[in-house]
Amino acid sequence: MSFSKILRFSDPSSLTSLGITLMLMLMGFIYYYFYSKASSSNSSAPEIMVSTSTSSIQKRFKYDVFISFRGEDTRKNFVDHLYHALKDKCIYTYKDDEKIQKGQRISDDLFQSIEESKFYIIVFSKNYASSSWCLEELVKIMECQKMSEHTAYPVFYDVEPTEVRNQSGSVRKAFFKNKKKEAAEKWKGALKEAADLAGWELKNTLDGHEAKFIKKIVQEISLQLRPINLGFDEKLVGMETRVKDVVSSLEVGTDEVRMIGIKGMGGAGKTTTARAVFDHLSNFEAKSFVKNVREVSNGSVSGLKELQEQVLSDVLNVQVTLRNVDDGKDMMKWRMPGKKVLLVLDDVDHIDQLEALASGPNWFKPGSRIIVTTRDEQVLVAHRVNLIRDIDLLSDKEAICLFSRYAFGTENPVQGYEELSGKVVRYAAGLPLTLKVLGSFLCGKDKDEWVDAIERLKEIPLQETLKKLELSYMSLEDDYKEIFLDIACILKGRIKEYAIRILESCGFHARNGLKETLKKLELSYMSLEDDYKEIFLDIACILKGRIKEYAIRILESCGFHARNGLKVLEQRSLITISKDEVLGMHDHIEEMGKNIVRRSHPDEPNKHSRLWIDEEIEDILANDKDNEATSCLKLDMQRGNPRILMKGLGKMKKLRYLDVDLPHFGYQSDPKFDYLDVDLPNSLKYLKCWDYPFLYLPKTFRANNLVGLEMRSIRMVKLWEEGEKKVLKKLKFLSLNQTNLTTFDFRITPNLEWLSVKFSDNLKELCMPVTCQKLKHLEIHYSKLRSFDLGLTPNLETLSLYDCVDFVELHVSVACPNLKFLNLYGTSREVALRSLDLELIPNLERLDLRSCRKLVEINAPVGCLKKVGYLNLGGFRFTGFEFFGRSEPNDSRSSASLVLAQQWPEYCPLHPNSNLPQLQFRCSYKECLPSSVGNIEKLISFGLCACTDLKKFSDIICSLQCLTSLTLKCNIPEFPKDLGQLECLEELYLSSTKIKHLPDSICMLKHLKSLTVDRGDLLEKLPEDLGKLECLEKLKVSSKKIKYLPYSICMLKRLKSLKVKNGDFLDKLPEDLGQLECLEELHVSSSKIEYLPDSICMLKRLKSLDVTECCLVKLPEDIGRLESLERLDLSATQISSSNICMFKHLKYLKLSSCDLLEKLPEDLGLLECLEELDVSSKKIEYLPDSICMLKCLKWLFVTECCRLDKLPEDIGQLESLERLALWGTMIKHLPDSICMLKHLKHLYLSHCALLEKLPEDLGRLECLKYLDITDTGISHLPQSIFGLKDLFFAAPPELLQLYDFPSEMQTRTSNIR
Repeated sequence: MSFSKILRFSDPSSLTSLGITLMLMLMGFIYYYFYSKASSSNSSAPEIMVSTSTSSIQKRFKYDVFISFRGEDTRKNFVDHLYHALKDKCIYTYKDDEKIQKGQRISDDLFQSIEESKFYIIVFSKNYASSSWCLEELVKIMECQKMSEHTAYPVFYDVEPTEVRNQSGSVRKAFFKNKKKEAAEKWKGALKEAADLAGWELKNTLDGHEAKFIKKIVQEISLQLRPINLGFDEKLVGMETRVKDVVSSLEVGTDEVRMIGIKGMGGAGKTTTARAVFDHLSNFEAKSFVKNVREVSNGSVSGLKELQEQVLSDVLNVQVTLRNVDDGKDMMKWRMPGKKVLLVLDDVDHIDQLEALASGPNWFKPGSRIIVTTRDEQVLVAHRVNLIRDIDLLSDKEAICLFSRYAFGTENPVQGYEELSGKVVRYAAGLPLTLKVLGSFLCGKDKDEWVDAIERLKEIPLQETLKKLELSYMSLEDDYKEIFLDIACILKGRIKEYAIRILESCGFHARNGLKETLKKLELSYMSLEDDYKEIFLDIACILKGRIKEYAIRILESCGFHARNGLKVLEQRSLITISKDEVLGMHDHIEEMGKNIVRRSHPDEPNKHSRLWIDEEIEDILANDKDNEATSCLKLDMQRGNPRILMKGLGKMKKLRYLDVDLPHFGYQSDPKFDYLDVDLPNSLKYLKCWDYPFLYLPKTFRANNLVGLEMRSIRMVKLWEEGEKKVLKKLKFLSLNQTNLTTFDFRITPNLEWLSVKFSDNLKELCMPVTCQKLKHLEIHYSKLRSFDLGLTPNLETLSLYDCVDFVELHVSVACPNLKFLNLYGTSREVALRSLDLELIPNLERLDLRSCRKLVEINAPVGCLKKVGYLNLGGFRFTGFEFFGRSEPNDSRSSASLVLAQQWPEYCPLHPNSNLPQLQFRCSYKECLPSSVGNIEKLISFGLCACTDLKKFSDIICSLQCLTSLTLKCNIPEFPKDLGQLECLEELYLSSTKIKHLPDSICMLKHLKSLTVDRGDLLEKLPEDLGKLECLEKLKVSSKKIKYLPYSICMLKRLKSLKVKNGDFLDKLPEDLGQLECLEELHVSSSKIEYLPDSICMLKRLKSLDVTECCLVKLPEDIGRLESLERLDLSATQISSSNICMFKHLKYLKLSSCDLLEKLPEDLGLLECLEELDVSSKKIEYLPDSICMLKCLKWLFVTECCRLDKLPEDIGQLESLERLALWGTMIKHLPDSICMLKHLKHLYLSHCALLEKLPEDLGRLECLKYLDITDTGISHLPQSIFGLKDLFFAAPPELLQLYDFPSEMQTRTSNIR
């Protein structure tokens, strides 16, 4: 108890004098309690640092822009105009003929100027590349461009980007005289790099008008140079990114009138961001920032008129006076279109404000931009704002920075305060206002005070923006008022720690006094209509974290229009709805809502409208306190007697929602719970009770207002005790979980719409009247239910009987047009259902019959499953049958795909004596078809047991309409003969080890694009008329017995890919293979093929040639004519040398297991596009030096080359190399230049037995992630290797034992491949 509570006064005058005395004593208290602490000599508060360096301060440059150009081309025209346009905008620009002082060395001065410039404009003209000086200048610019603070923009004046990039056209002619100079390669690289940058091309911009072109360049450079004005708050964090995002959305520079909205909760930084954007933008003829639109317009009858006057005065630059708002609208519509304006309307909360200040685009000149900030998204939506952006809260990193600036004056928490700072930042949850206030409040306080403040935040939310505590007694929060009165009346003169001990004993947080407002957040709440306020408070106190639809059910049961309500709350940023449809809200908004509930009676929870704190609820119920206020209650009870607590609930006469989780132990078998004398209030509309301890609902509970009921109780045997016949007329939603019910009688719930009975193992019967007209959802899990009659539930939409293993019959006596979802599946146990009639369920959308393994027959005539979008069958026919996503075709083209993959049953348990083949499939079917086709019904029609009539099977497959893709993986002796009837087929995949030939009807498939024959071990030939497949683009055949390809294959003019694998008897390819003019990919594998036909050199589009394991000795002489070739695989061939260096576009070259290959071509370096090279040969002794010229090479695998004993010394020139594998070679040392491979990630050296050491500077390979030196002669490691972070290192165990490796490195003894 507070000492102030024991004082009593009977004379009113004494109260007045006490008030005056207390106010005087307040000043003494403030000095004693705060300033004396600050001056205490033993204070451990952190020292406050003045920060002069922030992350937002950028490097200052001497020049804004550096122009690089060829004087003879552009000095007196384009560049001169550009230079003066930049100068007129006060952009300090370097142009060499203007700035170089006489007598100075040009190069030194120029290079320094490049380094001291922020932006570079490179004007590429026809003769630019003829000047070695321009090229050296460009190289320097490209070096600086790679630094984060410099940006280069190419301007293509009278040349194209491709000419600069490839040194072609006029650029090639200009560069010719520099081509043989020592620096030529460096210059070419700089030209290519610059041409790849984003820039401007004159002929393709603004129709080639130079003046407009220059204006555009200057505008964009000006926008980039303009700093974000942080002057109004030096402690801002993360503003630059947010401003850039908003500026990007504004699309400044386009001629449309564009209005964007910035929405978010109070205190999130909407105004700050809008102000920063406003100060950042300059290319407008007039600007106006209108603050506090809501406050001003609502504050007086002339508020809106005053705001109109402000806008007009700012735009017209004269003082404007208006008679009324309508007068203002007329004048704005008349005068505003004369200027391109930037208008910011801050904190708008009603569409009337927008109608008066920015009615529509016709009020503004093209190019104008309007920014509106608001808490209410609907205002923006109703006004048809172009784009609405959410304000981003601060990230954790930004939050800690902002808080530290206010708390410590530094970028990060001072030592010793990191953990405490983290707690504060987590509490603030990214809200800038909270971080500022808490940072300012905690500034200069010691750790004890920090801990006390943080503990207080857990119990008492912030009340208002921090003000100076000493201003007045009235500004103190209630608990601090109590502390003040105790000190003023009793404790003045006491030692500080003694006073703290007494106050804390009385339950106060005595070390700190914190006042933080939620007023900004509460503004959005205050503008809500009354019913939406109630919904908001229900969510803040009870329903946060619930699934949206579940919350709607509860709220609608309580009489609210919940769907609209949630939409309004979301639009006003008071709640969020996640992708998973979960209701959420910011922690501070939640606190604000809870504070609204309890602030009227902070010390009397029994007077709160909502209760959610378990201790308070248990105290109210156990002590039988009066409660006439509570409407919602949520209790998770861990202890106590449920009888006593539930007895107290009966006195809560206004309780509409009750969610109680009772203890689940100790009373299940207690006889005293068989007879209940507890009560529940008749006002209840939704009751949820987990671990209900009684056999029935209370006798005294009339429940005539109950709409929703959820119960979990292993003791409950019935809703009402025997003899009770209460009818729950309003009950719509009923969930019974883990009960002991044996029957459920629908007669006591005549208006029930939703019933769920789960894990009630004893439930055997549903007692139904003639019909249950309103039942829409029925869900029974784990019961002994045996049958159900759908005819008694004509409006049922969902029926789910999950793991009801005794269920044998679903009666469908009349049409059930409303049933959409039917789930009769089981999991670990088989459902007894043997037949199912779907004929009278015409609108079924989802059917799940998994684990119905005894199901033999489904009656589904064509058309009855026309709306099914998901189907999953059980039975022995299908180990899995899945159908996904029926949808109407978007165009006139219909499509369907079927995959049948055979499994292997030993027998059909339903027909063990059958002589038919036993086939079991995994089936997947998808379609986009009109609903009348009936393919699904056909697939189901040939039965669900494993016994298979192959003729019927073939007939059904060939009768499927609009089938575009078919996959058959089944070991049947022949595929359906009439496959040619599938006239829409585009993809056909056939796999069988028993098939000897393909049906000739395949050649009738006029639309077939892809044909794959896999695992055709017995297949001897392809159809002779295969060439009739005029649309075929892909042909893949895998067969060990096929001897030749039919000649007609050369007629496949659209064929892009031809693959023949495992062709052990195939000895040649057709001589006219070159007629396949569209062929891009040719893969052939046969040990009998010794040569490729010469006509192959005519394949101009061929990109990939793979002849792995062919007995090739050489390639055709004209193979170099394959000008598009990018991938060449000659692995395991007999080639000893090759003419491969003519392939200018080759990216991948594989020569593994080429045991006759003696050397690689000396001019291998000509393959300038090569990215991967894989070589293994027992005869190769060296690698050609030209290999070091492969600038694009990323993978180099030289393995099992047992005669290779060294690498080229300049291997380090492979600047793009990421993987180097040398395992199984005789290499004795690694060149030092290997340490220059700055992108190398993988280095494999295993089984290099003669390699004894690694280069000392190997640690320079900062990207290295994998290093393998297992089975080498290396006995010690260079010290530099221990600096490689996150290295995965494989080495012999005896070597690993010699060193202590850093924790960041992982080691192993087996090799890495």
